Amino acid sequence: MTSNLRLAQRLAIAVPALALAGAWLSQYAGGLPPCEMCWWQRYAHLAALALALAALPLHRLRAGLLALAALAICLSGVIGGFHAGVEYGWWPGITTCAQPTGLAGGTDPLAAIMAAPLVRCDVAPWTLLGVSLAGWNALYSMLAGLGLFRLLGLRERP
Repeated sequence: MTSNLRLAQRLAIAVPALALAGAWLSQYAGGLPPCEMCWWQRYAHLAALALALAALPLHRLRAGLLALAALAICLSGVIGGFHAGVEYGWWPGITTCAQPTGLAGGTDPLAAIMAAPLVRCDVAPWTLLGVSLAGWNALYSMLAGLGLFRLLGLRERP
């Protein structure tokens, strides 16, 4: 395996893992529950991580799976860019921005619904330098995904 492919493999695992760790940290340590579009961004990163991990033992399919992982990372960035545009009021969102209640066994459904936080997709709960979490994900994911494509394109052909 070439050094570029090895680096692409490591990045394809690290990029979504770090993005998901940051999302979970902001949710559980920072008290910022995700909206529906936040979940969409996470799903794309979860898919990228699964593809990158699946590429570890599948040597013949490694480059293709890593390219799909890079595509999933870019998809999370596109969703993040769309979400940021909704937060900034550039265009309307396409969701109802419902929050799952997370019912546990024996929990009163009405009480769980009433206690669930209302999480809106059109309001940025946190920003850094005027950029929302969705905006940062868009920048991070698009740059990382495109960088992975570049690394995969630079790999030596057998």
